Amino acid sequence: MISPSTLYAEPAVGVVQKSRVSRIGTEHQWRFPCAEDGETRERGDILVSRWTRNDTQPLEVVNPGSTAHHCIAMNLKCTSLTFSHAGRTLVRGRMTAGAVQITAPNVACSAVFESAGDVLHLFVSQQVLGECFEDMFGRPHAGDIRIDNPKLVRDPALERLGQALAVTQSDDAALGKVFTDSVSLAIVSRVIARHFTVVDRQTREASALPSWRLSRAIEFVDAHLSESIGLADIANSTGLTRMHFASQFRRATGMRPHEYLLRRRIEHAQHLLRESKHNVLDVALSCGFRSQAHFTTVFKRLVGETPHCWRMKTNVDR
Repeated sequence: MISPSTLYAEPAVGVVQKSRVSRIGTEHQWRFPCAEDGETRERGDILVSRWTRNDTQPLEVVNPGSTAHHCIAMNLKCTSLTFSHAGRTLVRGRMTAGAVQITAPNVACSAVFESAGDVLHLFVSQQVLGECFEDMFGRPHAGDIRIDNPKLVRDPALERLGQALAVTQSDDAALGKVFTDSVSLAIVSRVIARHFTVVDRQTREASALPSWRLSRAIEFVDAHLSESIGLADIANSTGLTRMHFASQFRRATGMRPHEYLLRRRIEHAQHLLRESKHNVLDVALSCGFRSQAHFTTVFKRLVGETPHCWRMKTNVDR
């Protein structure tokens, strides 16, 4: 099988070990795939069909949802409708050409079309989803893949692939089938890539630094305030890479590690300015700043006054 990851930019014709797609059929009922090829329906890999409506009178359509396939709906022309997914209205009004919507198995949908419409539907089996995932990430997915986010997707790459699939025509039936197969796989692969990239990012963003790691980081910072430490040093103290530490630290504290380090240095500087007789330069160097100018700039940004003015005001108040 052609590796779907090679088909994003140009869905070129290649050698396909076995056909995944029947010819594009015409839907007589909205979101009910038209498959004249009994073998394709039985195998249930990718069924591609097109729902076209030229009438401008309002039309209500309902679909109970496929029992085994994800439905990738690709809007080919601008239309006006009300679209509901699992009883929740997702669109009310204008839907632009190129919009993509994905419905998981066993999810009912309905729509009321107020104008003409032209939609391409790809019904994708679990087997194809799994193969595309493995081709892309180099490992099988644990369990079934279920894409549950029904929100409209606007992706220029998907739009180009959908248009290419819609205009597929060839006097050579075999060649046309190979092209349709390749483009369909490219669409599924793009959907898989988008979904798992978003899921992975949300997972990383959702995980905050555990309290014991946060304590280690804070203790390390407090013990090295006078030294030239950076993100890598703090991350190493917790046993994490810089990238993972930075994102989890920000999730736990609401600030970047560098910002936290600066604030702790300024807090330490305030203590020294208040409790010691060190001059401003000595305080700056004791708090890890390389110059008095940098120290003054940071201090004024966080405290609102220069170190000298703050010290004078604090001593008067005492």
